[in-house]
Amino acid sequence: MSTLPISSVSFSSSTSPLVVLDDKVSTKQDVIRHTMNFNASIWGDQFLTYNEPEDLVMKKQLVEELKEEVKKELITIKGSNEPMQHVKLIELIDAVQRLGIAYHFEEEIEEALQHIHVTYGEQWVDKENLQSISLWFRLLRQQGFNVSSGVFKDFMDEKGKFKESLCNDAQGILALYEAAFMRVEDETILDNALEFTKVHLDIIAKDPSCDSSLRTQIHQALKQPLRRRLARIEALHYMPIYQQETSHNEVLLKLAKLDFSVLQSMHKKELSHICKWWKDLDLQNKLPYVRDRVVEGYFWILSIYYEPQHARTRMFLMKTCMWLVVLDDTFDNYGTYEELEIFTQAVERWSISCLDMLPEYMKLIYQELVNLHVEMEESLEKEGKTYQIHYVKEMAKELVRNYLVEARWLKEGYMPTLEEYMSVSMVTGTYGLMIARSYVGRGDIVTEDTFKWVSSYPPIIKASCVIVRLMDDIVSHKEEQERGHVASSIECYSKESGASEEEACEYISRKVEDAWKVINRESLRPTAVPFPLLMPAINLARMCEVLYSVNDGFTHAEGDMKSYMKSFFVHPMVV
Repeated sequence: MSTLPISSVSFSSSTSPLVVLDDKVSTKQDVIRHTMNFNASIWGDQFLTYNEPEDLVMKKQLVEELKEEVKKELITIKGSNEPMQHVKLIELIDAVQRLGIAYHFEEEIEEALQHIHVTYGEQWVDKENLQSISLWFRLLRQQGFNVSSGVFKDFMDEKGKFKESLCNDAQGILALYEAAFMRVEDETILDNALEFTKVHLDIIAKDPSCDSSLRTQIHQALKQPLRRRLARIEALHYMPIYQQETSHNEVLLKLAKLDFSVLQSMHKKELSHICKWWKDLDLQNKLPYVRDRVVEGYFWILSIYYEPQHARTRMFLMKTCMWLVVLDDTFDNYGTYEELEIFTQAVERWSISCLDMLPEYMKLIYQELVNLHVEMEESLEKEGKTYQIHYVKEMAKELVRNYLVEARWLKEGYMPTLEEYMSVSMVTGTYGLMIARSYVGRGDIVTEDTFKWVSSYPPIIKASCVIVRLMDDIVSHKEEQERGHVASSIECYSKESGASEEEACEYISRKVEDAWKVINRESLRPTAVPFPLLMPAINLARMCEVLYSVNDGFTHAEGDMKSYMKSFFVHPMVV
């Protein structure tokens, strides 16, 4: 059987010798291209214009006032010497996080959880309450505190199995299920907890006597656990559930709704700027083979950063994202191998003087690549951080080199081994480059060592890259093979092991689970870089749960993907 150890896959930047540029290559009119015609954007031009709501200033002022109230409550409860107040504290933190407003209280939450960790160690005050200890465990693990899963042994029998009597505690079972997704490699207790809770949550949800709100939460959890859910999407799910709770905090709920509304206005304004930029490029006419997915692209970027303080980086990322779509479609869907060799060498040289050597249609792609990096460099120059551009340029070159390897495999009809495939496709999946770009312009938390770290593809970056590549392969490999695409991990594993398609998909799905365990392990303290810099890798992995739950949601925005985008950009939040 083939194995896929995330920690040992190599990332070679070497390729075959590059060709000498020749402006006569592939300029004939009779070139045969294997072009796939993608559907037009489902959004049209509806986001080109932005009208600021009249009450936006008032809402922003209210947000500031409510923030102060919540901040005081967090600090007051943390300062209490009453242990049961600390139970209330973790419940408050959980609500703040699930309502999507934790970014306002990062310092307070860190101090509160640090205090709880120091005060109680491995002995939670409410350790006999399955719901409470599961929540405590999950919040501390999420924050990077390495509390032991051995705390759940009290809920297991002498045979090491979870007690059947727990089945009567629906909220406890649900909380344990969510906690189990913080598991790392070889954490048998949490592996068993996950299997146990999955079975019993399914039974509970099918029981006619089950509370409707609980049934909704169970269905949402079984579809997508909290660990793998994006903050803004969880806020949409959780607000109506939280509102139904009799003990809900009215200040917290109002803040969540107002904040969602304020951010929605900011995001719609940014989307309007991006749509105008994209329309001005006129790629629909100049490069009609490229997917027109600017709205989907912006939704993807919001998964990395949705907060106001990251606006500049978000714009860089958005333009990078759309350049990558153009690049992907050019290599996968339009360019001849000879043209792609020329383009690769031009990127290696990284000089505007290479423009004349490129085929006509590639000149715009190359020009935009150069322009994007000049724009970033000029923005960083005043801060003395132009070194950042060197690293992202080198990673862009690495990406294009590996795109060319895939193009050569396709041209030669070569079926790579799974290890060969992963060493290349973890680069061409683009998450490594996107994570590096997410650090551009981030402030003093980022240093040159940060870029050295990310460009070496450490375990958490590899794991995020594994997740996007394999989840994409599972849902799109049939369509891509039909249009003449390089073999996916499914085909590679099937040929290597003799497995059926179904068996190959099951194997690849297990590798996705293994990658999440690596992400969880690498998020525990001490971390290789400051904790906030791990979040882009985690959030991009979470985005895969939205994009690839049913199909390629980026190319074919349907179902949940379309619904989420409407909630983000079309439907106003009712406050």
